[in-house]
Amino acid sequence: MRTLRFAVLGLLLLWLAAVSGKFLVVDDPQKSDTIVVLAGEADRRPARALELLGQGYASRIVLDVPADAKIYGATYVDLARKWAASMPQAPLTVCPIHGLSTKAEAMESAACIQSAGGGSVLVVTSDFHTRRAFSTFRHQLADRSLHVAAAYDPAQFGVLWWRHRQWAKTNLDEWMRLLWWQSIDRWL
Repeated sequence: MRTLRFAVLGLLLLWLAAVSGKFLVVDDPQKSDTIVVLAGEADRRPARALELLGQGYASRIVLDVPADAKIYGATYVDLARKWAASMPQAPLTVCPIHGLSTKAEAMESAACIQSAGGGSVLVVTSDFHTRRAFSTFRHQLADRSLHVAAAYDPAQFGVLWWRHRQWAKTNLDEWMRLLWWQSIDRWL
């Protein structure tokens, strides 16, 4: 009987590990006032936001950009503003973000969302980050209607995380961050 319990427990743990990648991804875009693109993965997230804007999910985009980061002598904010100006068909607002966590980003982007007129918000982030980002923004911006959309990057993550080394690393890293958020950071 004891061996059977260990076998069942082992199978349960194996099943939980197998679905852990799928659990992280929440892709449920809904019509909103504003799309907020979280800082990071600047090649995927803004493209997904523009796609959603074109499909009528919102009428404007707030683009969170790391305020203190530079590349080749140019700030990310300057580069983002230049890129936004090249997209006249898309109403884009660049929102400089100083914080390094999703919680800090949610608090800082609240002012940009407010000035953009966003009563309801569609958060766009990397697929593996959607569950934690949605939970964080829902906690920090409790007065707003929130939804989340995933930007996929098959080089970075896939729900069948055990198939690629990078996917496994991303899965483990995001699970550690999600557990930290749920158990400690959200209560501080």
